[in-house]
Amino acid sequence: MHFDYTPTGVCSRHIEFDIDDEGRLHNVRFTGGCHGNTQGIGALTEGMDAREAAKRMGGIDCKAKGTSCPDQLARAITEALS
Repeated sequence: MHFDYTPTGVCSRHIEFDIDDEGRLHNVRFTGGCHGNTQGIGALTEGMDAREAAKRMGGIDCKAKGTSCPDQLARAITEALS
């Protein structure tokens, strides 16, 4: 399934991704944010178990904002899986 998420508190303005029938992430894309970092997140999470990805990235902080692009992706995944 395809999911769209609007992050808050970060530079990214939009996150989209797919979760396949086996619970794996694909096609993670960010609009906005630090391009190299968000591309890296997408590459590293490709084919990864969605629950494991959310567990690893949840709570990561950027510049004392209380969240980050990886944390926002973790929140989006958690929402998508609920």
